[in-house]
Amino acid sequence: MSYGDPNNPYGAPQGQQPQQPGYGYPQDQGQAPGYGYPQAPPVSPYGGPAAPTTMPGSVSAARVMMWVIVGLQVVAVVLLGIGAAALNAAKDDATVQDNAALQDLVGDSTGLVWGYVVFGLAWLVFAAVLATKFKNGGNGARVTILVFAIITAVLGIYPFVIVGLVHTVLAILVAVFVGNANGKAWFNRPRY
Repeated sequence: MSYGDPNNPYGAPQGQQPQQPGYGYPQDQGQAPGYGYPQAPPVSPYGGPAAPTTMPGSVSAARVMMWVIVGLQVVAVVLLGIGAAALNAAKDDATVQDNAALQDLVGDSTGLVWGYVVFGLAWLVFAAVLATKFKNGGNGARVTILVFAIITAVLGIYPFVIVGLVHTVLAILVAVFVGNANGKAWFNRPRY
């Protein structure tokens, strides 16, 4: 039996219509059947969707807000330092020297304001370090940023009510953006 023989069960089918374009496998591009369909999205080795390769917008916004908090803290430390220096100068003033009650008040206030300056400077450095951890930090950095943001929000409410309102709002947004699913996926992504 030959290939063109109509009685050959292994030969080419006889009498069938060729497939119309758009039906069946996409063979018009020289591809083998089944290779023209889109692939499934990548899956991480741990199951679920793959880790993000670029920083999500909400996490990027949280990083910008952290740098804004750093800038506001620089302004606050400078203003507190100027205030503490003014209180030191007021201690030496003649009117303060004559009034013992005023001298005690200024002396106690000076130490308190210098304490705020030192704490504000330490908090500023801590915020700057955390702001740099957004790109390469792991889950530990995420948790530390969350704790920092929550403490900053509380500190913005209590001692510095009106001035700290901006700090409070920014810190709450940082905590929300770092704590959501995008933040978790970004900080838990595998690093090579």
